[in-house]
Amino acid sequence: MQRAVIDTHCLVASVGPRSPFRALYDLFAAQAFEWVISNEILTEYEEILSRRYSPLLAAAVLNALTFAPNTHRQEASYKWQLVADDPDDNKFVDVAIAASADFLVSNDRHFLPLRQLPFPRVPLVSFQEFLVTLKSQ
Repeated sequence: MQRAVIDTHCLVASVGPRSPFRALYDLFAAQAFEWVISNEILTEYEEILSRRYSPLLAAAVLNALTFAPNTHRQEASYKWQLVADDPDDNKFVDVAIAASADFLVSNDRHFLPLRQLPFPRVPLVSFQEFLVTLKSQ
């Protein structure tokens, strides 16, 4: 099963039942991929979901992610510091590298320089590219 680290903005866009990006949440529920999380990523998810929607919804999403059979927990043991323009985004990069993830999913422009790096390999894809890839499998 392919592993993906999902940027917070992508998660937030997928939560609403009428969202055009709901496919992410639905594909995860159908076990089409393995969602890679860390404690630091979960903390950010909770903060943003609570602020954007509600603490109750944030708790439900975190519960689903935490206990799903296709969730992979990975802590980063090394801080690569590859995202200079928004250092807070490094948590996603570090976990993607540590987990040997197949995808780092984000539309955030701060990640774009990663595409030019020969090492370490960071498999950055846009949210739309990721959904197309999953749906075609």
